[in-house]
Amino acid sequence: MDIDALRSFLAFVETGSFTRAAKQICRTQSAFSAQMKKLEEETGAGLFEKDGRNLILSEAGLQLSGQAKQLITLHDNTLNQLKQNQGKRSLRLGCPEDYNDIILPIIVSIIKEADPRCSIHIYSETSMTLRKWLDEGKIDAAILTRQPNSEEGYWLTCDQGVWIAAPSYQIPKYEPLPLALFQTDCKYHAAAIDGLTKRGVNFQLLACCNTASAQRALVKHGLAVGAMGRLSVGDGLRIIEDMPSLPNVDIVLSVSAKVHPLLNSGFLQNLEASFKKKMTMVSQTRKTKEYSY
Repeated sequence: MDIDALRSFLAFVETGSFTRAAKQICRTQSAFSAQMKKLEEETGAGLFEKDGRNLILSEAGLQLSGQAKQLITLHDNTLNQLKQNQGKRSLRLGCPEDYNDIILPIIVSIIKEADPRCSIHIYSETSMTLRKWLDEGKIDAAILTRQPNSEEGYWLTCDQGVWIAAPSYQIPKYEPLPLALFQTDCKYHAAAIDGLTKRGVNFQLLACCNTASAQRALVKHGLAVGAMGRLSVGDGLRIIEDMPSLPNVDIVLSVSAKVHPLLNSGFLQNLEASFKKKMTMVSQTRKTKEYSY
C-alpha cells in the first residue's frame, strides 16, 4: 500500500471529513478522493460508508486505521535508521583468540559507547596474520601482542605469562613434562622451552596450538601443562608456581593506514584511559568471584 495514501487516510480518521483532510495534507478534494478510491482498490474493501450526509469509516476502514498507524511508524523509523547509517561502514576488528574472553569485550564496549550503531565484524587470527591483514587493508584495527622493542599500536594493558595445569594435575617426577603451547611465533612458547632447558627439566612438546581454547582443553583434561598470559587462563585451571619465569607482554590496538572514521584521533587519545577504567571493573569482578568460591 502506498504510504502517502495511508497518511491521507489517517488525515480523514483525524478530521472525519474529506474536505478538511484534503486541506490538512495540502491537496485538492478531488485528488484526495482519487487517492482514497485507489486505496480501496488496493485493499479490496470499501473503507467508507454513509451516515446520513456524512462519511464514516466502515468496518474495514476501522481495521485499517489501527494498522495504518503501525505501518507508517515502521516506515518512518526504517527510513530514519537508513538515513542515519548512510555512508557508514562496518568496523572490521581482528583479535587473537586468546584475548577473546577479556580484552575483546572491553574494546567492543568502548566502540559501542563511541557509536552505538556501529556494526563490528570480528576476526580471530594470530597477531602475525592480523598484522598482515592490517597492511593489506583487510581489517580496520586489531588487538595485538606488541612486537619487542617497538612502539606498535596504542597501548591497552600488560599481561604476565603464567604456567597452567588442571586443578588435580601432578607434575611427573621421572617422566618428561608434557607441554601444550602456542605456536612457535608466541613469546611464551620460546620462553617456556628456554626456561625448562636452562633448568635441566626433561620435557615433551605434546601439542603446538594455534588457539587458546585448544591449549586450555588439553591442559584441563590433564594431558599437559601450558604457558599463556594470565588474562587468558579462564576458569577450571590453576596457575603453577615454582616454574621458569615467563615474560610480560604489551597488548595494543593497532589501526590500519586507511583509518576507519570511528577510530579518529579523539577516540584513540582516550582509548588507554577508557580501557584502564573498564579493565579495573573487570578485575574487581573477577576477584569477587574468586573470593566467593
